[in-house]
Amino acid sequence: MSANVVAIDGPAGSGKSTVAKAVATELGWSFLDTGAMYRAVTVAAYRYGVDLSDGDAMGLLARTVEIETLPRVAINGDDIEEEIRSAATNVGVSVVAATRKVREALVDRQREWAERQPEGTVVEGRDITTVVFPDARLKVFLTASLEERARRRNEEGEDSIARRDAADASRVVSPLRQAEDAIVIDTTGRSVEDVVKEIVECLKSHTSN
Repeated sequence: MSANVVAIDGPAGSGKSTVAKAVATELGWSFLDTGAMYRAVTVAAYRYGVDLSDGDAMGLLARTVEIETLPRVAINGDDIEEEIRSAATNVGVSVVAATRKVREALVDRQREWAERQPEGTVVEGRDITTVVFPDARLKVFLTASLEERARRRNEEGEDSIARRDAADASRVVSPLRQAEDAIVIDTTGRSVEDVVKEIVECLKSHTSN
């Protein structure tokens, strides 16, 4: 596995995807949005009639469905970029993300994906620093105020974001938590460029130590 992994975790609306993409561009590395993978599996379950509560069936789906996250999210060649942000997906993804066999399947796929990257990769999600890449070269935990996160995710209100925070933090399998050795960055009121600069400088510092 490539030693060049920047792992970024944080709650919904903290800026993970936007920041991670920009960091990857700045470094000339690849980028993986793991949240989009869970949403893709959720949409696939709806499309193919798989019961979200059937752990075995969902695990099989997560291992076999073809998932693309760039340039747009797709399953089995079908563009689902719009569907992954629907109200139904917002509700269902919390159930899917808490399913052990789904997480096991997608963690395997995420690690396999990273192994194929020739330079390095920036990976974002909710268990990247603690479960998927615990030995990442740099671990970052992004956060922001609830009001700021709700504003960024304008299709969801504060109540919806708060419910997702609670579900992510309390689930038995791979809960959202801050790794002890992660750098914590509050993105409230900060520009993407400013946050990216801080992360890149931290990476250079870690690499030189």
